[in-house]
Amino acid sequence: MAQLAGVNLAMQTPFDEDGTIDYRVFEELVDKYVDAGVHGIVFGSGTGQHPYLTEAECNTLYEISAKRVNGRCNVICQTSALNVDEVIRRSQHAESVGANAIMVLPPYLEGPSDDDGLFEFYKEVDASISIDIVGYNIPQATGIAVSVSLLKRLIELPNYKYIKDSAGDVITHQEFIGTGANVLNGCDPTTIFAFLAGAKGAIWGAANYMPAEAVKLYNLVQSGDVAAAFSLWEKMLPSLLFIWRTEYVASVLHAAQLRGFGTGRVRKKAAARIANGAG
Repeated sequence: MAQLAGVNLAMQTPFDEDGTIDYRVFEELVDKYVDAGVHGIVFGSGTGQHPYLTEAECNTLYEISAKRVNGRCNVICQTSALNVDEVIRRSQHAESVGANAIMVLPPYLEGPSDDDGLFEFYKEVDASISIDIVGYNIPQATGIAVSVSLLKRLIELPNYKYIKDSAGDVITHQEFIGTGANVLNGCDPTTIFAFLAGAKGAIWGAANYMPAEAVKLYNLVQSGDVAAAFSLWEKMLPSLLFIWRTEYVASVLHAAQLRGFGTGRVRKKAAARIANGAG
């Protein structure tokens, strides 16, 4: 089982002006984030604009990232897709290049939404690989909420070891932890509370612009210095609330660029919003 405790950076994908991936900047960013002390990096994350990357682009990113990381932290690859055959193909490729784990959304957009259908989806993916699966609960984006009862079933699968919970419901988050699942927080403004409640760590988009601070917060909580953790949290929270209430990806990338991380560019979907000042 991969040890994904700590801060797993949901890494941005840097783009040139014409919308192509800037692989040189990408590799430089990997080094910067590893040097900042992150425990893992999620490549092809939502913050990395996974829905706007082709399968070939994702595969190239994963190949480059595994070589660049070279064992210095965990490599997690998002392999989500709208049909299970593509999820399996992407997942097997990620495993073949050295990923420690994959992250997989439920089959959103008119896929099965009942617990039995979701379980069968993950069961089929689980049977196709031998590395860990990080499930992904983000109902505000997918329209599908992973129930506590479903999570209890999913963690009985051989490789379903983690769930990223981005819903922001602290009550459900604690119920997830109570199942015995390895829970990774994905809702930026609740991070410190998730750590205190017993989450194993986070998959954290805001770490793109404050990686060292994110790691420091986790370490302070783990060491039991809660007062110092909350002192740091007070400084982090205003930006976390801002990005959560605005166009998330564009805001994160703009903040990252201001702090010397990446190009600040998104692909066309959010271009108009950037022009309006969000990114």
